[in-house]
Amino acid sequence: MYTVVGLGNPGPKYARTRHNIGQMVIDVLAQRFNTRLALHKHTQTQSGTVRLGVGPGQPGEQVVLGISTGYMNTSGGPVTSLMAYYSGTVENLIVIHDELDLPFGTLKLKRGGGEGGHNGLKSISQSSGSKNYIRLRCGIGRPPGRQDPADFVLSEFSAGERKELGVMLELAADAVIDVIELGLDRATMRLHTA
Repeated sequence: MYTVVGLGNPGPKYARTRHNIGQMVIDVLAQRFNTRLALHKHTQTQSGTVRLGVGPGQPGEQVVLGISTGYMNTSGGPVTSLMAYYSGTVENLIVIHDELDLPFGTLKLKRGGGEGGHNGLKSISQSSGSKNYIRLRCGIGRPPGRQDPADFVLSEFSAGERKELGVMLELAADAVIDVIELGLDRATMRLHTA
């Protein structure tokens, strides 16, 4: 069973900011599978379950979709609580997050590695005791000029970026489904050679 979480901050003030792109991808996945995320008080998340690969002779893979109800830098507690509640493992955790070091619109998959200064990833690594989870890195680019990266990630996408954002979110949702249905290696090859 996979646990798929999108990182971000709570509330309408942050909903359309670059830092919340992970949560935007979860929204796309929830819409695709016609599921509604509900408040899960025990884990401090909004979450729901879906089944992938359902068809003739296929029982389907259960997948938990979730977002934390807290702030980015405290993502670890809710994410590990959600995994524990559904008996998930770190190896089958997919974390979707914004990535300053990739140009806007670029998507990259990887397992493990450092956190690159990302406080949400740091919190998850610390709470889970492992860095061996899968990351879907959603490129948001570097801040222009001398803008502080912290201000940049908490700002909304530009008008030009918003025109392309929908396609990026759909491709990110495709990549998550590929990881679950094809495995990380094949999903990575498909994404990185597209």
